[in-house]
Amino acid sequence: MKKTAALLFALMSCHGLSQAQEVPTLRVGWTIPGEEAKYLMSKRPELFPQLGKKYQIQWTQFQGTSPMVQAMRAGVLDCSTMAPMSLANGAIESGLGAYIVAQHVHSDDDHFSVYWAVKEDSPIKTAADLKGKVIGTNAYGAGVYFDMLLWLRQNGIDPDKDVKIVETGFPPAADAIRSGRIDAGPMAQPFALLNEKKGGLRKLFSLSEVASPSVQIFEACSKSYSDANPEVVRAYVQDLKTAMGMLSKDPALAVDVTAQITRAPKDLLAQYLFTDKDFARVPDMQPNLESIQGTYDRYHKAGFLKQALNVQDFYRADLREATP
Repeated sequence: MKKTAALLFALMSCHGLSQAQEVPTLRVGWTIPGEEAKYLMSKRPELFPQLGKKYQIQWTQFQGTSPMVQAMRAGVLDCSTMAPMSLANGAIESGLGAYIVAQHVHSDDDHFSVYWAVKEDSPIKTAADLKGKVIGTNAYGAGVYFDMLLWLRQNGIDPDKDVKIVETGFPPAADAIRSGRIDAGPMAQPFALLNEKKGGLRKLFSLSEVASPSVQIFEACSKSYSDANPEVVRAYVQDLKTAMGMLSKDPALAVDVTAQITRAPKDLLAQYLFTDKDFARVPDMQPNLESIQGTYDRYHKAGFLKQALNVQDFYRADLREATP
């Protein structure tokens, strides 16, 4: 009887292990900022009944969208955050196949948009005053960088001849302006808010002047993985949508999980997160395909993209449908 009981226990243990192994794993890349839905899912998994039962997530942090695109192309990620430009470059240069499944944040006239600041007493008042000056950018090749180039061109400034553009990143930009290393630099939250309180700087132009609304980042999943595992991706998308709905109704929850992820003070995050001082969000995370298409058209016309792209090639509507 003891032998029989031991055998039954072993069989039951193996069956339990087999069931656990049958739960598919979704490998997801993430970064900071703007991915509060993912922050909530990673820090409060108990709020999502499908997570852990229909699928499980292996989370990996990256320093930006471009490295995640490379990881997707290498097959080490199934889903990740992307910007319109990073997906476009991945598709054109390396044949990346991906579906846009959810939208994280966008900018518009009623919410925060990345802007360029100058010293409060700077003689720079218009685009024309930037000729011969040094302009900072967050990173060469980023969407913010290309939109800045478009703004300059639209305002009669040749980015290659009339100005010098240097890479500063967002955090050091304000100090670079104050010290005179650059004449104008990019501001993103929470650095914009911190420096507005500190004073001594003023806004020169905003990227919402280039296009509004403008999608900043979205979630994309590998076409090969999605085509082979559509139910897993649907479950993941539904949980993302649920997370964003919770956060939209309860900004304090967004502050709490973002503070855990970023280690930023809650009192600072509460001053802008999920307010009109922050990027805009849609509760159901429906991708604004028209806005993304507009970005691709502008970038192709400006010569930033080697070929025209159709955003519908990166969309599969049924992946956003609820799972049974």
